[in-house]
Amino acid sequence: MLDVRRMQILRAVVDSGSVTAAAAELGYTPSAVSQQVAVLEKEAGIALLERVGRGVRPTAAGLLLTRHAAVISRNLAEAEAALADLRAGRTGRLAIRYFGSVGPLLVAPAVARLRGEHPGVRLDLTLLDPQDALSEVSRGDADVAIVVRPRDDRIPGIRLVHLLDDEYLVALPPGHPLTARRVLDLADLADEPWIGSEPQGPCLDVMLGACAAAGFSPGFVARSEDYATALGFVAAGLGVTLVPRLGVGLGPRVGAGLGPRPGAGGRRTDITLRRVRNPRPARTVHAAVREGVPLHPALTTLLLALGDAARQPS
Repeated sequence: MLDVRRMQILRAVVDSGSVTAAAAELGYTPSAVSQQVAVLEKEAGIALLERVGRGVRPTAAGLLLTRHAAVISRNLAEAEAALADLRAGRTGRLAIRYFGSVGPLLVAPAVARLRGEHPGVRLDLTLLDPQDALSEVSRGDADVAIVVRPRDDRIPGIRLVHLLDDEYLVALPPGHPLTARRVLDLADLADEPWIGSEPQGPCLDVMLGACAAAGFSPGFVARSEDYATALGFVAAGLGVTLVPRLGVGLGPRVGAGLGPRPGAGGRRTDITLRRVRNPRPARTVHAAVREGVPLHPALTTLLLALGDAARQPS
């Protein structure tokens, strides 16, 4: 097999026209250059140089290898430049998995910042069930997933970066007697007809766990797996439900108002949202990344941007 380093030495000899000049350029002794060319000739099985006066010139085989050495040199330079771009976060691909209710106020501003700081990075942004998203991160098919997990959860091979605790609010129908109060004890809702707002999974577990801690199990009269439908049932007077702040377009932090933001599904006037306590239910939202894998600079930027978005007031 031909040695690439020796091919580059041959190229230096051919370009300079002599072994002595090539040795000076490369920082070797002339005897070392001659020795390396001789070894390369043995590897090639054919003469590569011939003497002309005090200098040398390449044979046809020498010219052939010199041209290939130049191509190799260009390819190596391009590879080094591409690698430098990747290390610096100027290029590459980032696969992001998220679930619907974190999209508008958490993922969207973070991705916008990511695009601004790393415009050359290609994004694979996919809406996916959190459990499936976590599996993709474990397999290496995704770089980051936004998931709901218990705050101190431990998952082998996965690092969970805490983003926020997304508080659940109670949605009440128009004219409900409890709308007169600003904050409700969860037990106040024990005898109410309930609308299910969550599919099976960690978010539903948070809601049911909070109700159990308050001493009751919700009496569901209707079940839905999305917040818009559940709130529609509430607005129609069919019952009450719990929805996370992000699920109704509110920012992660508690503000003075409890109306959904314009542009996040519109401001609803047909329901009333109130905070609940004893206990205060909240789902814990994390960014999941593989443990022990060096983070691409763009991924580091995304995690910082997600954290900043999670701290924005409503």
